[in-house]
Amino acid sequence: MRESWTHPLRRGLSALLAAAMALPLFPPLIPEARADGAAAVVISEVMASNGTWEDGHAFDWVELHNTTGKAVDLSGWHLSDSKKDPLRWAFPEGTKLKKDGYLLVQCIGDDPSPGEKGVLYADFALSAGKGDQVLLSDADGALVDRMDFPEQYGNISWGLPSGGGEAGFFEEATPGKKNGKTACAARTATPVIETTAGFYEGSVTVTATAPAGSTLRYTTSGATPTAKSKAFPEEGLTLTKTTPLRVKAFREGEVTSATVSATYFIDDPLPVAVVSLVTDEKYLFNKKTGALVKGNGSIPNYDKEWEYPTSIEYFDENGQLVISQMGTFTTAGHSAKQNAQKSIAVYARKAWGEEYFNFNPFPNRDYDKYKALLLRSTNSDAYSERLRDVVFTSLAENLDLCYQDARPMVLFINGEYWGHYNLREKINKYMVAQWEGIDLEQEAAVDAIDVLARTGSDRFVQNGSNADWLELCDFCENRDLNEGDNLTYVTDRLDVNNLFTHASYEIISGNTDITNVRVYRVPGGKWKYLLFDVEASFGSGSDTEITPLEYYIKDVKGTINGFRHEPLNALLKVPEMKARFLTRFAEVLETAFLWPYVESKFAPWEAILEELLPRQNKRWPYLTMKRWRTNVNATKYYARVRPKKIVSMLQKRMKLSDAEVETYFGHVQALLEEQNTVK
Repeated sequence: MRESWTHPLRRGLSALLAAAMALPLFPPLIPEARADGAAAVVISEVMASNGTWEDGHAFDWVELHNTTGKAVDLSGWHLSDSKKDPLRWAFPEGTKLKKDGYLLVQCIGDDPSPGEKGVLYADFALSAGKGDQVLLSDADGALVDRMDFPEQYGNISWGLPSGGGEAGFFEEATPGKKNGKTACAARTATPVIETTAGFYEGSVTVTATAPAGSTLRYTTSGATPTAKSKAFPEEGLTLTKTTPLRVKAFREGEVTSATVSATYFIDDPLPVAVVSLVTDEKYLFNKKTGALVKGNGSIPNYDKEWEYPTSIEYFDENGQLVISQMGTFTTAGHSAKQNAQKSIAVYARKAWGEEYFNFNPFPNRDYDKYKALLLRSTNSDAYSERLRDVVFTSLAENLDLCYQDARPMVLFINGEYWGHYNLREKINKYMVAQWEGIDLEQEAAVDAIDVLARTGSDRFVQNGSNADWLELCDFCENRDLNEGDNLTYVTDRLDVNNLFTHASYEIISGNTDITNVRVYRVPGGKWKYLLFDVEASFGSGSDTEITPLEYYIKDVKGTINGFRHEPLNALLKVPEMKARFLTRFAEVLETAFLWPYVESKFAPWEAILEELLPRQNKRWPYLTMKRWRTNVNATKYYARVRPKKIVSMLQKRMKLSDAEVETYFGHVQALLEEQNTVK
C-alpha cells in the first residue's frame, strides 16, 4: 500500500506542536538568576596544583557553591577549562547540589580514575603554570559562571571569599566547605636561610633574609611557623645543639610565604649519608592524624597510607648538603609497619616544590634524578643483622635482573636521631622506567608501565593493567606448550630468560617469603620479574629446607601460593625449555653464589654497621652487638653452604637423572666444592 504524502512544512509544524504538548507543566530544576544578576550556582574555589595526596592521587579540583535556598539539579550541566569547548565534561544524570551546599569535582586529565563511589571525575586538568579558566554551563549550554585565575602556587587555592569581594588566594584551602572570609591578591616571596645546613662544632649562628616589608618567624620543633611564632632575630639565631629550623615570611594583605627548612647538626659527625625529615607533629605522632603511630581506630594509622608534606634534606657521607626541598612522606612496608622504627617512603612532588630529587645517591646507578626514595628500617632483618636484604639483593648486580640498589644512612626526624636505615630505590613505575631506559619525562610511556605484585590479581595491581598477565598465566595452566604455536604465544609475551633467572635466584637463596614477587611490563615489551625484599633468604635451616622449591617447581595446576607458578612449570614441560632453565640455573649459581663473591658483598656492610650499631642499639634496644655478630656469622654460614646443596635438592624435586646433573651442573659443583666448603 502506498504511503500518504505530507508537505514537509506541515510535517515540521506538527512536530513542533507535539514537542510543545510534551513539555512539563513546571520548568525543569535549573537555577534562576538572583535579584542582583549573579548566578545561583557559582564556581567558588579551584585548586590547580594540589599537594594533598590520597590513595596515590592528588588531582586538581573545582568547587561549586549553590547560593540559593533550594536544591539544584545539575544533570546534563557542563564543566570545562576551554572557551572553544565549553561543554567538555557533563555532570552525570541525577547530580544534585543541595541548598547552600558545596560540590567538588576532581579534575583528573588523562590520569586513571580511582573510581571512588560518589566522586565526580572530570576528564581535564587545570593549568597552574600560566593560569587557566573554568567554565560552568547549564543543560541548555548557556554559560552560568566563569572563573579566571592567574599563575598558581602549589597547594594554595584560589576562589571567592565567603564574605564577598574579589577572588584571590586563600591561606588555607577548604574543598567542599565554606571559604575563608579573606582572599589575597598575592603571596609573600620565599625567605632565604643564608647559613648552609650541615654539621658544625660547638655552635652556629644562622642568618636569614626576609622579603621587603615582611616579618620572619621561625620554629625549632619541626612545626610550620605561624603568626604567633617567634620573630627571627635580625642579628641571627645561635644554635648550640642539633636543631631543625623552619622559617616563614609574613606580610599584611598577602598569603604567607612557603616554609623553608634547614637542619644544623652540632658536635655530631656521622660516617654515612644522613637524611633529615622536618615536619609538623600532627603528621607524625598525633593519635588522630599521625602516620607513624597506631592511633585509636580499628585500622592503625600507619596502615592508612596517609601522605603528608615534609622537608627533605640529604647530606652525603662527607656531610655536604646535596638536596633540600619540600616533598611528602608515607609509612612503607607491610608487617614491618608494626615496628617502632618504621620504614618511610619520600616523594618529590611538584606542588610542594621540585618534581624530582635531582641527585643520585646510589653506587650502581647512573641516573641523575629520582621521583621517590625508600628509607628502609628493615623488617625481620632488624632483629637479626640489618644487612641481609641489602647484601643478598646486591648479588643480582650481574644477572640482568631489575633490583633495588642500596646504601647505608642515618635518619633524623625533627632533629632527633632516628637510627640506621638503608636507603633504597622505591619500587614503582618510575624505578622500572629508569631500569628499562625510559626517560621519566616521557610521562605517557611511564604511566603505561604495568607493575603487579604477588599473583597479579586486581588488588595487587600497582600500576597499569593485569589483563594480559592473567590471560598469560591462565593460558599456561590450560595449554600444552608442546603443541602448535602455544610456546610462541608465551615467549612472545614473557621474557623467559628473565623468569628463569629470577626463579633460580629465589630457589638458590631459599627465600621463604614467597609473596615477595613482582612482575612488570613496559609498553611494547615482555613481562619481566623484579627482585626485592629477600631478607627471608639464607635463614636458619635454609641449607636443608626444600622451601621455596616446593612453591616454584610444582604441578602446573597446583594450588597458587603467593605468586603465579604456571608460566615456569608450563615451560618446564617443554624439553628445550627445561634444558634452558637448567643451564640458566647453573649460570646463576656460578655468577652470584660462589663464596668469594658473596663474601665481598658482606664486607663493606659489616664494617659500616660495626660503627653505626652501638648508637642504633641505644636508640632501639633490641639487638646487642654480640647477638648481631652471632647472627651475621650464621647468615654467612647458610649463604656459603646452601648453594652447595641446592643441586641435589633440585635433582630430587625435578627428578633429574645423574647424567643430567653432571651435564648441567658438573662444572659449577666443582667450583662450589672448591670455594664454598667450610674449612
